[in-house]
Amino acid sequence: MDENIATLASAIGVRVKQERQARRWTLDQLAEAAGVSRRMLVNVEQATMNPSVGTLLRISDALGVGLPDLVQSPEPKAVKVTRKGEGAVLWSSDSGGRGVLVAGTEPPEVVELWDWTLGPGDQHTSEAHTPGTKELLQVQHGTVRVVAGEQTVILEVGDSVTFPGDIAHSYANDSTKAARFSLAVFERGVGSGHRETGNA
Repeated sequence: MDENIATLASAIGVRVKQERQARRWTLDQLAEAAGVSRRMLVNVEQATMNPSVGTLLRISDALGVGLPDLVQSPEPKAVKVTRKGEGAVLWSSDSGGRGVLVAGTEPPEVVELWDWTLGPGDQHTSEAHTPGTKELLQVQHGTVRVVAGEQTVILEVGDSVTFPGDIAHSYANDSTKAARFSLAVFERGVGSGHRETGNA
C-alpha cells in the first residue's frame, strides 16, 4: 500500500472500530450485520488491507453511517469543505485511474459526489447498491462507456446519464487517452440494514 492508501485504510479502520465499540458490538456481530467475514473486519480495523467499495458500503450500512462519514473524520460543522487533493481515493488502477469520494451527506438520505478518472483501458465494475439507489454521471474529459444492467451507453464530453444504481453496473474507458467524469450517487435509508450482501 502506498502512503496515501495506508493513511486512508488506517482512518477507516479507526472509524469502523469506534463505531462498532460505540454500539457495544463484537466483531462477530458486525460481521453478521454487514454480511462480511470476521477476518475481513479484523483486516479493515487493523488497516492491513484496502477493502473494496462494496465491502465498505456493507459495513457503513450495518453501522448506520454513510460511506462519506466512514472515510472522513467526524466534524461538528454544518459546512464541510474538502480541499483539492483531500478526497478519499477508494479505487485506483495501474494505468492512473482513480475513484475519489470528494463529498457526501449524512444518513439516512445519503448523496455521494465522486471525481473519477479512468486510465486507458480501465474498467470499474460495481455491484448492485441499496434498492432505490440512483446514479448521475457527467463526462468531463474523454469517452466513457457505462453499462447498467442490460443497457450500454457511450458518453462523450458534456454528455450525462442517469441510471439505477441498484443493478450491477460499470464504467469503462475503451480509448487510449484518460477519461474523467463526475458521479453523484443517491441512496435512501442508509443504516436501515437492507443492503444486498452478495459480493465482497
